[in-house]
Amino acid sequence: MKAVIPAAGLGTRFLPATKAVPKELLPVQGLPVIQQVVEEALAVDGVNGVVIVNSHEKPAIEQHFAKDNALEQTLESRGKDALASSVKHAAELPVSFVYQDEALGLGHAVLQAEPEMDGEPFLILLGDYFVPGHDMCRRMKAVSDEHNGASVIAVAAVPEDQVSRYGIIAGECISGDAAEEPGAVWRISGLVEKPQPEDAPSHLFIVGRYLLSPRIMDLLATQEPGAGNEIQLTDAMVRLLDTEEMYALVVDVDEGRDTGTPAAWAGVCARAALEDSSTREAFIEALGDAAKLVR
Repeated sequence: MKAVIPAAGLGTRFLPATKAVPKELLPVQGLPVIQQVVEEALAVDGVNGVVIVNSHEKPAIEQHFAKDNALEQTLESRGKDALASSVKHAAELPVSFVYQDEALGLGHAVLQAEPEMDGEPFLILLGDYFVPGHDMCRRMKAVSDEHNGASVIAVAAVPEDQVSRYGIIAGECISGDAAEEPGAVWRISGLVEKPQPEDAPSHLFIVGRYLLSPRIMDLLATQEPGAGNEIQLTDAMVRLLDTEEMYALVVDVDEGRDTGTPAAWAGVCARAALEDSSTREAFIEALGDAAKLVR
């Protein structure tokens, strides 16, 4: 099984910083977000490679995962063996690249990876969201295995007054102590984009992790443009429901770290610094007068 990480976007919310540095390379505790996503994918049993959908305008992502003997040797010569090992590790990850040079939507980005999938089910992990515990996709695969390899997406509960911001699932809860609590599993009957609260079939939205049947690639290849005149992955998933079952695993939204906006990324960095005992006190000291906000 392969995993796909779409990473061709311009990162306009972070401009001007992302004019030179792709947002996927912004660090959290010294490690670029995209590497954390790659390692999350590779933690799933059976995943033996990650395909990053990149743009030719973002060569820095490939450079991060490329071998750099000179840098390794320089670090080792200075006694910085741990740093040399971390640089070497990134280059040893089984990562390959395909390209999306036109911004034609998430579905179009995923379709660019089709030649690398070998007609097998595959994971999609959005590149600005990572799960430190590396457990979400593993649990999704377990649900898929229990249901004859069916497609599975991760969903989380959102307050009623916020459902109009998201794509919401319709269906029925088939296991779990409470329908919208973490651990529940749903059989999906539909996907509704940004419904009004009174029309929402549930309060569960897709959080950026998918395990999809290879059939989705055939559907994406014939998918008409949708919202924003782009090829939407959700539209193809709705068509997939006509012929195949699809399930949803309810997760705790707090499991993941969303770095998709400057404020969200800053919050994730602050949280990581506070949670790490090796940086907590130094981080609080660096905050100065603002430290009283987190003590």
